[in-house]
Amino acid sequence: MPIYEYLCTTCNRIYSFMAKNIEETKTKQPTCPKCGSANLRKQISRFSVGTAPTNSDADKTPSDLAGDEPFDDPRVERDMMKLMDQAENIDDNDPKQLGQLMRKMSEITGETLDPEMEEAVRRLENGEDPEKVEEEMGDIFGDEQDTTGGAAPPTYDDGLYSL
Repeated sequence: MPIYEYLCTTCNRIYSFMAKNIEETKTKQPTCPKCGSANLRKQISRFSVGTAPTNSDADKTPSDLAGDEPFDDPRVERDMMKLMDQAENIDDNDPKQLGQLMRKMSEITGETLDPEMEEAVRRLENGEDPEKVEEEMGDIFGDEQDTTGGAAPPTYDDGLYSL
């Protein structure tokens, strides 16, 4: 079952929520377990995986196995961990690398980009300045430091909550 992290902008705290399936994340918006605020922002995070592949799955691709819940495939977790390792080494001054990273993450997770984000990623892949893209498109990238008014980085809650 996928686990998603959300930042409560009121508490400046990140909470982990477990979804029974990916569709649930499209229909349910969590509320803060501490203050009850509905103003939570989804964060990029690691996720849990529910099953291990069997020998009969050896020749199948992640998309063959994914069905409705691609996060249940350990190969998705492996690919995501590789991508996170690559993310640590990208050149902060190269928007193409950032765009490619965002595109790859969408492909690995199977989550389609909404039209605005698709446009932003395309522009980054073409080498446009991220600040210019965000200026023209609004806060498309969800600049986290702005959500807390420049306060300290968010803290993490150790709990796991149902979505």
